[in-house]
Amino acid sequence: MTPFLEVSGVSKRFGGVQAVSDVSFTLRRGAIKAVIGPNGAGKTTLFNMVSGFSTPDRGAITFAGRPIHGLQPHEVAARGISRTFQNIRLFARMTALENVMVGRHLRSRAGFLAGLLDLSWSRREAAAVRAAALEVMAFLGIEGLADAEATSLAYGQQRAVELARALAAGPELVLLDEPAAGLNMRETRDLARLITRVRDQGATVLLVEHDMSLVMEICDEVLVLASGEKIAEADPGTVQRDPQVIKVYLGEEEAC
Repeated sequence: MTPFLEVSGVSKRFGGVQAVSDVSFTLRRGAIKAVIGPNGAGKTTLFNMVSGFSTPDRGAITFAGRPIHGLQPHEVAARGISRTFQNIRLFARMTALENVMVGRHLRSRAGFLAGLLDLSWSRREAAAVRAAALEVMAFLGIEGLADAEATSLAYGQQRAVELARALAAGPELVLLDEPAAGLNMRETRDLARLITRVRDQGATVLLVEHDMSLVMEICDEVLVLASGEKIAEADPGTVQRDPQVIKVYLGEEEAC
């Protein structure tokens, strides 16, 4: 069976720094997979290559049987991949609902000119975009935040709005870049439930995450990077017991 997402031998260098070196992995449809590793391991660089924000120097990336390496971010998104960012990127002076509607407009035919001319079909489509955005917010339990200015919300609420914006495009694959960053324990538990629900609704999830409790709770597979190289790829329990992974995270005791 062809993997849903296949990353084959990708490498990326920035000046004298080899950020990612010959990394390969696969992701099956319907799975939740985490990419973990210490700071500087190459996790975000790998994410950026999958989502089109960076182009591999070498290697190939295939999604649903079609190559996507070298595509621009909007082209990758049009193929059915949405992402969030480590640093929240909500639009200031826009409501939470308007931010989510931005994500939905990827599936909309109406452009700026159509809106300016106030065409009847564009009005109908705008209403449909609004309804779809509200439906996603209701799915995540944040419809009550619709009219609030997005950047005035609590940090955890902003994270949920950003997730809703990613889901509004109706993606087949969702990339989450450190979704638990800055969240407290209760918010992290809520996030775990949301990500599981997203998967249960048919989306595949790939996430970069430092919170190991979250990773171990919700992930089917874990990919471990260190210094830009893959050192392990397996189910969470196997990865947790891997001697090389333990060495990377905890260090190695010196011989007496």
